Amino acid sequence: MSKKRILIGEDDRSIRLALCEYLQSLDYDVTQATTCEAIRQGFRNATPDAAILDYSLPDGTALDLLPFLKQSYASVPLILLTGNGTIEMAVQAIKEGAEQFLTKPVQMAAIAVVLERALKNQRNHQKQLARKAKEKRETVDPFVGVSPAIRQVAEEAERVCGSHCPVLIAGETGSGKGVLARWIHDRSPRSEEPFVDLNCAGFGRELLESELFGHEAGAFTGAVQRKLGLLEVAQRGTVFLDEIGDMDLQIQPKLLKILEEKQFRRLGDVQERQLDVRLIAASHANLNLLIREKKFRSDLYFRVSTVVIRMPALRERADDIPLLAQHFFQRMAVDLGRIHLTLSERTLETLTTYSWPGNIRELKNVMERAVLLAAGDTIQPRDLRLEYVAEAPAEQTDESRLTLRDVQRLHIQKALTVERWNVARAATRLGMSRSSLYTKISAFGIVHPNGKN
Repeated sequence: MSKKRILIGEDDRSIRLALCEYLQSLDYDVTQATTCEAIRQGFRNATPDAAILDYSLPDGTALDLLPFLKQSYASVPLILLTGNGTIEMAVQAIKEGAEQFLTKPVQMAAIAVVLERALKNQRNHQKQLARKAKEKRETVDPFVGVSPAIRQVAEEAERVCGSHCPVLIAGETGSGKGVLARWIHDRSPRSEEPFVDLNCAGFGRELLESELFGHEAGAFTGAVQRKLGLLEVAQRGTVFLDEIGDMDLQIQPKLLKILEEKQFRRLGDVQERQLDVRLIAASHANLNLLIREKKFRSDLYFRVSTVVIRMPALRERADDIPLLAQHFFQRMAVDLGRIHLTLSERTLETLTTYSWPGNIRELKNVMERAVLLAAGDTIQPRDLRLEYVAEAPAEQTDESRLTLRDVQRLHIQKALTVERWNVARAATRLGMSRSSLYTKISAFGIVHPNGKN
């Protein structure tokens, strides 16, 4: 790892040399300057990682330098030294962008601590910028496309952005429900506040209750310290509850009470706390069907579904597939250093005709894999490695000759294929109970692709 470069701007020779010698002993690479102009030139020649500047220099003051340095080298922390410091001077220096303002004489150890802290803050800031840049690159515009289906979603989402009302986003797994939820938050009056998301399908009852509401130390076995719940963390912001249809029935009335009364209580606590959050929920399951099966409370449904937006499955917006593929392809090619890659026309045709059971999430993964593994400069259909291509049954292709039983069997086969033989999801898609679907599978003699009944 290369040494950190420190520029010392000090016209007092004894102080300058002492600082230089001390910082070099700490393994810093040190350069020196004695005037404002020399400091400017030092920055132009090789931008330092930090600078220690005397307030008074022969051709001006550090305050004269600060506007230029902060405009052109905003990420470089500046530490100012002075022999005649005042509170007003320090306040002005900090307002102009100085990291620290120290009064001479300054102990060398104190300089080292301040410098190390400034460099650490700089590293954290750079990591944060890099993370935000990465998030921006990876963020998918939920409305990439020209299909009527996605344009309708865009219009509906635009209308609800400015409000605080609950929104329910329906749609298949991987269709972009979470991306849409974040998009709505980022354009809402709460955009500067937290966005907290939780997948309700990933937790058992007790853990989900703790995650949502938080707990006090000793509230239950293993609760050794206080934990803030996600509702509390999201105060004044947005809570996104993904797969709310999978929420335990015993937690649903507690969530409903909190949403209605706008108050909550941590587990093991007696104090009621005010709650101000916007709720966005999502579900791939048909909540009305779950209500009929008594797996979801109707009163909670009415509370969370003031506005319902349905994200269409990717196969319902085939016109958008080439645009989305190009969108992901270009990002992946840049990130993976393969900017000379192109997509062949046959590849785009293959992408368009594929059924995409995993929706946009699957498309993104396929494009990343293709960019990574393609042997030549053009991505061909074989580079997509679509392992899960649904094929139409060989028999009875003439629909006019199909019996009602044949139509039912093919419809069930298609639902199972689209849902990758997840019987629970296929049953939801078909609007029947799981036990009924198992009965139909057996009656029609439908066989799993791997040979299992």
